Amino acid sequence: MTAPILTPRAKRRSGRVLLNLAALVVIVCSVFPVYWMVNTALLPGSAVRSATPHLWPDQFTLRNFATAIGDDGFLTALGTSLAVTLITVAAALVFAFLAAVALSRFRFRGRSALIVTILVIQMIPAEAMIVSTFRVLDGWALLNTIAGLSFVYIAIVLPFTVWTLRGFVGGVPAELEEAAMIDGCSRAGAFWRITFPLLAPGLISTGVFAFIQAWNEFVFALVIMTRPEAQTLPIWLRSFVQATKATDWAVVMAASTLMAVPVVVFFLIVQHRMTSGLVSGAVKG
Repeated sequence: MTAPILTPRAKRRSGRVLLNLAALVVIVCSVFPVYWMVNTALLPGSAVRSATPHLWPDQFTLRNFATAIGDDGFLTALGTSLAVTLITVAAALVFAFLAAVALSRFRFRGRSALIVTILVIQMIPAEAMIVSTFRVLDGWALLNTIAGLSFVYIAIVLPFTVWTLRGFVGGVPAELEEAAMIDGCSRAGAFWRITFPLLAPGLISTGVFAFIQAWNEFVFALVIMTRPEAQTLPIWLRSFVQATKATDWAVVMAASTLMAVPVVVFFLIVQHRMTSGLVSGAVKG
């Protein structure tokens, strides 16, 4: 008995079904840890420690969030994390944008070497420079300061943001600027009026990356911010795990959920800019 011969249309339909199933598996695997974190945060500690798993918050409580928010170091750590993250995002976008424009729009001696250097620096693990970074900041009296940690975070995220923005700037045709210059715009005016608005999605995308990197970074914050009043949120979260007493995982998950909220809010605010305006205005007469 011969197997049925599938038509090209049936093959395409089968391929789409398989791709959809694979995408569904990936989505479930990605979303489930987040769901489990929130679910655990909404359960009492006794339910979390029990041998019976709770797949939904059948013993709903907000006490864990109250405990996390009521901790003495929460507001201080929140303020430090917000300050460091906003400084990092703003400075990284400004420097990366200027560097990306120079690398994409101008030809100068050493340009190729600079591009390769940026790529090589991105390959070096940041943790390999912890000791030297600590000694430099100590010599500049910048330990346990927002400025010192911001300098480190800017240096960490800058190579990637330059490399990413260079691709966005290079993807905008230079002919658009030339056409604007023919119509009477200066070179700077053509860039700011024509090219810059088209780069908004790229700036937002790299800004989201810089925000997440600075918000969640742990190792450098642990080494540089040694005083309790200078801790960031990841270091504050570590204080709930102690060797001298049992860890209250429900409170840890509640604190982790609180840490994730600003990232989600930031993404919801800027996400529409990541997809809109890619080529808007490019063909207007």
